[in-house]
Amino acid sequence: MAHEWRHQPFRALYITYLIAFTMFLYLPYCIVKYAPRSRRQRQSWTLRRCVTVAVFRHVVNKEQKVGYLLSFPTHEAIKEGPGVKALWINPTPDLMDKQLQRWATMSGVHPIRIPGYWMDKEGLDIPIGAPLQPGEKILYRLHGGAFTICSSHPHDYSALIPRDLLKNCPSFRRAFSVEYRLSVGPPYPARNPFPAALLDTLAGYSYLVNECHYRPSDIIIMGESAGGNLALGLTRYLLQHEHTLNDVPAPPAGLILSSPWVDFSTSHVTPGSSVFLNAESDFVGHLIGLENYSTFAFLGPHGKDGAETNMYISPASLHIEPTFRGFPRTFLIAGEAEVFLDQIKTLRNRMVRDMGEGSDSGQVTYYEAPDSIHSPISLPWHEPERSDVYQHIAEWMDML
Repeated sequence: MAHEWRHQPFRALYITYLIAFTMFLYLPYCIVKYAPRSRRQRQSWTLRRCVTVAVFRHVVNKEQKVGYLLSFPTHEAIKEGPGVKALWINPTPDLMDKQLQRWATMSGVHPIRIPGYWMDKEGLDIPIGAPLQPGEKILYRLHGGAFTICSSHPHDYSALIPRDLLKNCPSFRRAFSVEYRLSVGPPYPARNPFPAALLDTLAGYSYLVNECHYRPSDIIIMGESAGGNLALGLTRYLLQHEHTLNDVPAPPAGLILSSPWVDFSTSHVTPGSSVFLNAESDFVGHLIGLENYSTFAFLGPHGKDGAETNMYISPASLHIEPTFRGFPRTFLIAGEAEVFLDQIKTLRNRMVRDMGEGSDSGQVTYYEAPDSIHSPISLPWHEPERSDVYQHIAEWMDML
């Protein structure tokens, strides 16, 4: 059972044990284990990188016993703070088709108002919803966190991603994010499974187009990990209903997907796959399979069938063959050393099949960061791979 040590005093005791074990036993063990280059997860990695990844993976795995060690702002309130620009985003029930309504009813969710946060490029102070400058693009960022952790708040540790995109891409002057609902599953009372987050990101996109009056051709959606899954789902919904439902906006000008989580099924869990080959060199191996906490919480009543056959949940599932015709230009990022590599390659192949490849005439640009782990732009210590990815994103943006 997930989070079995969540109650006090067992939680505090387990966390104390975890800290002591990690610092005094596991850390020295990793230093000794990876000191010989021949035993390292990747031959190019330094000893420090090897130990950092191993300890990070160890802590993430153990966290599954006590619940998440960090707390995050949620959709229930706007968290004020220095420099925080926030507002409430209205729900958009009128944008739901019958299928989305059925999924929502099945999951016991409905459209609600959620917080939205703005972030400006360093040195700027732009009013919320101000008109675009010539050549400006709006970054609509969807955070990762396995649908169960992290936040869109500008002070969340994951906010370094939109901050660095603003810094590295001249056409971005500000970023917008919605505090979409996080999924919760057993042993807690279940809430906010699919499609809650999709409803919230749809409301955020509608706000940008219908209230701020930004053209879809000036919006770039960026998502990392679970956020990449959301970016694809939102774009698919916009494409399917652009001309069939009133007030549904057109799709965006482009997508930036960093290590998107695109197969919740076990279709890529096969002998010799990246799930096994990269198990020691990545930190999200706990997300593989249907029984881990995050997958179970997000799928909710949709379960195994949803993981295998719903193109909004698993667009790279080998049990289905969704089309990507009509999708906007996409910059797709993967880490060569991550466990999601094979499912991301399946996504790439499907997008290239339907959209074309290459920076000149194709719609899909794929960048595989050598010897890099899951979502290389997410970790400030993951250099030089992290900076290399941002450079490639900036070059791609210049061609839009």
